[in-house]
Amino acid sequence: MTFERFTPYAKLAHTLLPANDMSADGSHDVSHLIRVWNNAKIIQADEGGDLELLAAAVLLHDCVQVPKDSPNRSGASMLAAQRAREVLAKLGWNPSRIEVVAMAIESHSFSAGMAPTSQEGCILQDADRLDAMGLIGIARCFYTAGKMSSLLYDHADPGGAQRPLDDRQFALDHFPKKLLKLAEGFQTEAGQRLAQERHQSLTDFHRRFLSEIGA
Repeated sequence: MTFERFTPYAKLAHTLLPANDMSADGSHDVSHLIRVWNNAKIIQADEGGDLELLAAAVLLHDCVQVPKDSPNRSGASMLAAQRAREVLAKLGWNPSRIEVVAMAIESHSFSAGMAPTSQEGCILQDADRLDAMGLIGIARCFYTAGKMSSLLYDHADPGGAQRPLDDRQFALDHFPKKLLKLAEGFQTEAGQRLAQERHQSLTDFHRRFLSEIGA
């Protein structure tokens, strides 16, 4: 069952998963939450931190979804943090623990541009960014581009050498604009180690894509 994928917090998952809107975006679905949880557990085993707080943060970090092409996209993590506060307060959680979860959620997003303020926040940010890298990251990139009706690339300048990058119009632009930069910003040593192989996959794909189209 889905809840068991969040062991040892399957009961918490049973309670918190319904707070998520999973209908809008297949790149931020339950499978994404499971992958982020797996990443988070690996990092936490090396780095420490409160695993229950981390589980709650993972389960609720995308509970409010704002489309990638929305002008309000940068506020998605703040809205998710606020909903997390409300959900956990109704469950009777201690306010100080609620705030750790909420701040981890608010700072996890690349577009929010915030630095984490707790160990759990550092781990959540790293675990989520790992899922934007490697082969999964490539698949999610082109899935999202399809939802936004983006073109694959600009035929006149595929690499964006002579124009501003625009990843809302061209899927390939998302690599130099964001994906190829992710490995530089990891918060934990364990996360940084895990990022290296995935970063290499992104780099190899981008290079080979450009080669195949004669760029």
